[in-house]
Formats: sequence, C-alpha cells, structure tokens
Amino acid sequence: MEEGRVEAGCDEAGRGPLAGPVFAAAVILPEGFHHPLLNDSKKMTARAREEVRSVIEKEAVAWAVVAVSAKQIDQINILNASIFGMQSAVRGLSVKPDFLLIDGNRFKPFDDFKPGRYATVVKGDATYASIAAASVLAKTYRDEYMLKIAAEYPQYGWDRNMGYPTREHIEAIRKFGYTEHHRMSFHPKELEPTLF
Repeated sequence: MEEGRVEAGCDEAGRGPLAGPVFAAAVILPEGFHHPLLNDSKKMTARAREEVRSVIEKEAVAWAVVAVSAKQIDQINILNASIFGMQSAVRGLSVKPDFLLIDGNRFKPFDDFKPGRYATVVKGDATYASIAAASVLAKTYRDEYMLKIAAEYPQYGWDRNMGYPTREHIEAIRKFGYTEHHRMSFHPKELEPTLF
C-alpha cells in the first residue's frame, strides 16, 4: 500500500452456483487494519466470517455490497456480471478511492479507473486485507440472501448448497424444474439432454 493512497479492495462471491445472484463488494480499510480471523472468506468458518463482517462494517473507512441477479448474469455472462458488480460496489462507496485492488485476473476500466488506477491480483483475497474484507462481505451477504430464498424453495437445499451444483441440487432441478432464481445460461453436464 502506497502511503497516503486510498485503496479499495474488491471481490465477488457466487460465480459458480446454478442459482442466486453474484454478490460483489468494495472495501476501504483504515491504514494498518488487522484482524486475526481475516482471511480469504472461503478458508474461514461461517462464524468467523460473521464476526469479521461486523468489525469491517464498523471500522472500514467505507464499504458497499451489490447483487447482480440471475437474470442479469444470463444477459451479460458471469464474468461481465462479476466485473459490473465490483464496479457498482466501487461507485457505491461513500469515499472515492485513488486505486482499486481487484481479486482475480480480469477487470475492465470504468469511470476514471483506467489501467494504472487498478491492479488485478490472483489470490488477492489471501494477499491484501482489503480484498479479504471484500470477500467476507460478498460471501456473508450472498449466504444470507440464499438462506432467505431457501425458505421459499426448500426442495433445492439452498440453505446447505448455497445454489452450487451439488448432487442434491441437480436432482431437485430434475424433479421440480427451474425457478426464477436459477441462471438459465448455466448447464452442468448432468442436466444436459443426452441422445441415449
């Protein structure tokens, strides 16, 4: 981190599921921020994520979380939806950052964030605290949303699989069909029609 530079970490959660939105977050942490439990959200327990989320929401200089719906994902594809979500989260910050740290290896310039004002970082959520913080917010907000819609559609097991293509979820789609929460552009091999 360059001294005096206001950096926002950006990450998303939910690129791989068959159902539900992709959630993206942007976080600006105070200089020197540290929390012993903060890590790549996938490596944290649900309880640790919830604990760290409340600290981030309280102590971050600014944070924002955005959901991009299954319908939008189908229209623009999951990569573009993830990038659009992160861009929207940055626009939603109450403090404008000077520089963006993006988890992953793909991003697109927008507004005045041209190349040189952002960096993509593979495994960034394990490298930068601000990206890890964004991953925690994106994951906890998405999980919360999936639990809410799981109550409307209990047969798909979203409270357990969070919309990912588990055997249980795939069997439920075979039996009950798709819902408005499913991404129609995602077809796991198991659901592709066969000739035999």
